Amino acid sequence: MQTYSFVKVHPEDSVAVAVQNLAASTVVELDGNSITLASDIPFGHKFAIKPIAKGQPIIKYGAPIGSAVSDIAIGEHVHASNIRTLLSEKAEYHYDRSLSELFQEKAKERQKKWEGKVPTIKAFRRENGKVGIRNELWIVPTVGCVNKIAENLVAWANTNLAKTEFFDGIHVWAHPYGCSQLGDDHEATRTILSDLVHHPNAGAVLVLSLGCENNTPESFRALVGKVDEKRVRFLTTQEVSDELLESKKILSDLYEVMRQDKREEVGMDNLVVGFKCGGSDGLSGIPANPLVGRFCDELTAMGGTGLLTEVPEMFGAEQLLMNRAANEQVYAQTVKLIDDFKQYFVKHEQVVYENPSPGNKAGGISTLEDKSLGCIQKGGQAVITDILDYGQRVEKRGLNLLSGPGNDIVSTTALTAAGCHIILFTTGRGTPLGAPVPTVKISSNSELAAKKPNWIDFNAGRLLVEESDSVLADFISMIKDIASGKTLTKNEENGYAEISLFKDGVIL
Repeated sequence: MQTYSFVKVHPEDSVAVAVQNLAASTVVELDGNSITLASDIPFGHKFAIKPIAKGQPIIKYGAPIGSAVSDIAIGEHVHASNIRTLLSEKAEYHYDRSLSELFQEKAKERQKKWEGKVPTIKAFRRENGKVGIRNELWIVPTVGCVNKIAENLVAWANTNLAKTEFFDGIHVWAHPYGCSQLGDDHEATRTILSDLVHHPNAGAVLVLSLGCENNTPESFRALVGKVDEKRVRFLTTQEVSDELLESKKILSDLYEVMRQDKREEVGMDNLVVGFKCGGSDGLSGIPANPLVGRFCDELTAMGGTGLLTEVPEMFGAEQLLMNRAANEQVYAQTVKLIDDFKQYFVKHEQVVYENPSPGNKAGGISTLEDKSLGCIQKGGQAVITDILDYGQRVEKRGLNLLSGPGNDIVSTTALTAAGCHIILFTTGRGTPLGAPVPTVKISSNSELAAKKPNWIDFNAGRLLVEESDSVLADFISMIKDIASGKTLTKNEENGYAEISLFKDGVIL
């Protein structure tokens, strides 16, 4: 088994990344040349493999991640102290039809591999034709005032409604909103909650209201629209004398309806998979995100659907995404997605490059471009077929871009609301959080996988020492087992699942 002390990601790069702690004066061999390290290079951090003059772009992933603030000699540590961002609030983008056609031709080649050979999973087929990979009973509060009622109901249900092959458990998606919000914030809250009511992983839903909130029971029911009334029930707690007793009756009825549900074989092309990273380090964009990217390429080639969000973590890499737009209309929508989110920063008098986090920097990420170029690897080389607004549900197969921030819980909630059955979440430093859907934690390094086996579902650090096709095959097999209910993700085992809603305005 071959081991490596560092990785050069792209032939044009001017830096390499340490995959283990390297001491000062260590000599490394690269392209037939010996490089002596001028200082200690921590795991995940970069060092120069070419002389970089002051003001010259620093290249990683084959693209600029910033410019040098001073001359940098071969072997020197390259990090936040000697690199500055090249980002600004304004940028110009150019549509290249030939690049778009090139990515579409590559996508067609990948599709040939799966013609007549799409793998199957076992899932629950819903009345509207969609499939769910879990059969859970969800309580959706229309307002935060009823959260504790809902939590008491979950505690009761966990004792009285036994998990079986047709019932995967009960959850409440508690939140503090639904009242005292204005304008777009109020509508965004209502939209996300409505999306959750329609999610195919929910075999049944109790919508729990107070009765006097801005998100009135009547208006929310109208927003939700057509539902299977045997599986979606509404209760306004101010209208009944004993809300717990009434709710328990409804939950028991819904449980009886779900008793008829069984998993059946469906094509893996029915899957909608979200892509997310958090607690990233300098290796997140090297083994972990590219592994997810290869899965995205295979899933979309099968006819499945992928969703990529975290728009601020596209800044600096957005042109590479735009080049993969299916047509000029999707390209223009992608430009608008980026520009609108930049204006969100400008409106609040913030610079667009106020990222990465302290933990990201400690892990070796120096600038937002560094983070973004690694982040977009999760989308592989798939053609972008559609752009979704925050709260919009997916309609087109292929790779979709979803408007939303980088915040972990907000973005995983947005991915869930858009219709994702499962979220692939890469991390270099580790995080326990979970979305309302199975949230697969993928470590960028073997050290994290060994340290946090109760958080990590898959170790992408294997790619540094193992053949990539074999690792990808194992990864796809794991996703099939999770989707079929054979395996629970760590967040499911731990009971870590929550939501958070994006807000941008006044609270009364």
